[in-house]
Amino acid sequence: MKTIVVLVVGIVLISVLFCPMAMAGRPTVIPSDIQILQPDPSLPKELSAFFGKWEGKTWGADYFLIVEKIDQEKVSFSIWRDGRVEDIVPLGWQRYESEVIKERGKYKLWWRGPLGNYELALKGEYLEMDYLPRWSIRFIRVP
Repeated sequence: MKTIVVLVVGIVLISVLFCPMAMAGRPTVIPSDIQILQPDPSLPKELSAFFGKWEGKTWGADYFLIVEKIDQEKVSFSIWRDGRVEDIVPLGWQRYESEVIKERGKYKLWWRGPLGNYELALKGEYLEMDYLPRWSIRFIRVP
């Protein structure tokens, strides 16, 4: 009996310690007002490639980005953030709208956020978000 109690207590303690690590990187609840609309098939594939769900990580913060709606001129998306420096950038969900720009044949999304100007660009299979001089977050597509 004593062995079973020790085993159960050990499992509970390990679960408590590792559960937050397993949940890191994804929000537990996606807001109900997020409306994901498939891009128009006539949109260039280089632009519609931004569409979808992405997750990223940088120095102690986890991000989850959902591109909800995309057209030739603008993109609507939401970003979830959890981690450090909450006094600089709000935690939780934030909704943004960006301009679509095309530079040297490549599409980029540009908007003004809490730390200044932000830019999203596709780099191979990744989505890179650049902000402030020399800061960036690399996102990978998720189902």
